[in-house]
Amino acid sequence: MSDIRIATAEDQVLLDKEAKYCSYGDTVHYIDPPRIFSRCEGSYVWDTEDQAYLDLQMWYSAVNFGYANPRLNNALKQQIDTLPQIASQYLHKGKIELSEMIAVDAKKKFGLDGRVHFNVGGSQSIEDSLKVVRNATNGKSLMFAFEGGYHGRTLGASSITSSYRYRRRYGHFGERANFIPFPYHFRGPKGMTKEEYGSHCVQQFARLFETEYNGVWDPKVGQSEYAAFYVEPIQGTGGYVIPPMNFYSELKQVLDQHGILMVVDEIQMGFWRTGKLWSIEHFDVKPDVIVFGKALTNGLNPLGGIWAKEELINPKIFPPGSTHSTFASNPLGTAVGLEMFKMTSEVDYGAMVMAKGKYFLAGLQELQKRFPIIGDVDGLGLALRCEICGPDGFTPDKATLDYMVEEGMKGDMVVDGQKLGLILDVGGYYKNVITLAPSLEISYPEIDLGLKLLEQLLVRATKR
Repeated sequence: MSDIRIATAEDQVLLDKEAKYCSYGDTVHYIDPPRIFSRCEGSYVWDTEDQAYLDLQMWYSAVNFGYANPRLNNALKQQIDTLPQIASQYLHKGKIELSEMIAVDAKKKFGLDGRVHFNVGGSQSIEDSLKVVRNATNGKSLMFAFEGGYHGRTLGASSITSSYRYRRRYGHFGERANFIPFPYHFRGPKGMTKEEYGSHCVQQFARLFETEYNGVWDPKVGQSEYAAFYVEPIQGTGGYVIPPMNFYSELKQVLDQHGILMVVDEIQMGFWRTGKLWSIEHFDVKPDVIVFGKALTNGLNPLGGIWAKEELINPKIFPPGSTHSTFASNPLGTAVGLEMFKMTSEVDYGAMVMAKGKYFLAGLQELQKRFPIIGDVDGLGLALRCEICGPDGFTPDKATLDYMVEEGMKGDMVVDGQKLGLILDVGGYYKNVITLAPSLEISYPEIDLGLKLLEQLLVRATKR
């Protein structure tokens, strides 16, 4: 193992400027000194010293299709040379065709007519969904959401995100959430199968509606005080927790019985991360609203949006001017989004992602057998988790994972004569979970390489 790296003179000049001029409001320095990156391609990024790092988190799943994907890059370049910008109140072909593609796909899968509204990113699209929900429910501002859920850090989005630290200094502005336990089987009650635990969680939620004295339901008029339940089908920041397959269908029955909308947040898990266009497709339910962002443009352009059922978003109920963003439905973003849909339709993309995910998960399971500090591994497609624990295989061990992340960023591991670093993301309720979101274009040799690098980090962690 090498000593802590020292920033180059050139990097130190930039870091000094960052310390003086840049807001730290959206800054997390996971290592000291922070790396400054200069280029990227495929599954790799390079720092200013030209040190390569295999990236297994791909910008929080925004770059699903690999860095500098030539086909998607070219779509952006071509659009720059034709219609690079136009005010969002004016029409252009890309907005209409991308909306059609998403809406037709939803009709085919869910049997529901609906419409698409664009905005500039995930949190902003969550805000639009809150408007749609409140408008359709006569202004109800109370929502259900999950413990461990993350929906963004704008004022509305942070109010339905379970981490109090995101809203502690700002208070509430409109929405409030009642946070419901998520079926996190690894840390749930012992003695239940995963499916039994899923049903148990639904039953605990359903009891809120048994009597008016549980605080959410008026049986005399058959109305709930809550407008919608915001769900991530697979928890993202919460640690890529994958629920039982029976969970959402049972939950949706309770919601439908009580007139509560299901809003599905696909910002991190959408666009084939789990082997489906939308991760909710794995669970056999019909969402009322879908929120998307991130990988729609492979990180090349800030574009997100919502799909909502026709009765929630048609022009009579959600008329012109209901919401607006200067850069919504911008032609650069919609051009890349269209090309992404075309690219992923030309092969069986879902089967490819599921096969790679199965292979990667098998490798993680082999590491789990050899390293007791791996308490849990799981995955769906290429959304994978590896929970780092104490020697008992259960007690959360954030410190060890922090150490592994720092070691990975040293860039001093060697595999087959190649010196490499490894970029990992930290998630989970106790910040002890490696949340693995590799490029969906990752090759099998690169998966093997990632597993070898993880093995080296685990060896370092157990020997320190």
